Amino acid sequence: MGMKIKPVIEPDLSISIGKMRLKNPVMTASGTFGYGQEFEHFMDLHQLGAVIPKGISLAPMPGNRPPRIFETNGGILNSIGLQNPGLEVFIKERLPYLKSLKTNLIINFFGNTLQEYSELAQRLNALEGISGLEMNISCPNVKCGGIVFGSDPKMTYRLVSRIKKLTSLPLIVKLTPNVTDIKVIARSAEEGGADAVSLVNTFRAMAINIHTRKPELGNVTGGLSGPAIKPIALRMVWEVFQVIKIPVIGIGGIVKAEDAIEFILAGASAVQIGTANLIHPKTGLEVIEGIRKYLLQYRFPHLQNLIGLLGK
Repeated sequence: MGMKIKPVIEPDLSISIGKMRLKNPVMTASGTFGYGQEFEHFMDLHQLGAVIPKGISLAPMPGNRPPRIFETNGGILNSIGLQNPGLEVFIKERLPYLKSLKTNLIINFFGNTLQEYSELAQRLNALEGISGLEMNISCPNVKCGGIVFGSDPKMTYRLVSRIKKLTSLPLIVKLTPNVTDIKVIARSAEEGGADAVSLVNTFRAMAINIHTRKPELGNVTGGLSGPAIKPIALRMVWEVFQVIKIPVIGIGGIVKAEDAIEFILAGASAVQIGTANLIHPKTGLEVIEGIRKYLLQYRFPHLQNLIGLLGK
């Protein structure tokens, strides 16, 4: 008799964020994936764990003056300034397509005041087809608004606790790295009732053209993203994982599966692909497959077994 070959048990990549169940831990980072439809010719969007389109404000925003993107070593600087068509146009022109996707739809939103955040949360909560909300309190290249909430723990708590009362959807709070101690802000978000935190957004940075002796960005400073920030983002995810119990979603310079696995080992329950979408649109799907192969290789039956496993 021949030897019995053990069947390969396919690992379970699913994960929960609050009451939202993701088929795998890979999402798109807001602002790097348009409104989803722009990428449909490059990849099967249904395979992603979640799609997070460009952030939405109550009223339309024109964004910052150009130039608004500048490529730098290991990343890009952007000062888009949260340009978007506003909630009404988004609901009418973008939401129908996004709702048709066979994956989770998480809406990123932001405001300048507590009232704007509140109205957005209430109106988004009333819409069909949305799986969760990601509240941006972290953009470094607009002159007012969410960044104020994201750098003050008391204001973070006040905003999150207010918004949590206004929505039944899972609430993810997107944190800025441009603070002295990100752990304090993460704890405030958790205490306010957040279902998860996502980190990090971009780092405030700048570039200068030595020939014109002017800034490379119209806004002078912008946000740095891409592989250059990965080691710092990874450290911040690891730090936050130590002090909170809610899921952490890792963001920052993920361009391949190995990067995502590092974030998961550091404590991330899920990851977001950002800058890499602009270079290689299929990155998200390749990261999903790479995580699956890693779990098979090391015989982890479930993604959950990998979260925060660093040093254990």
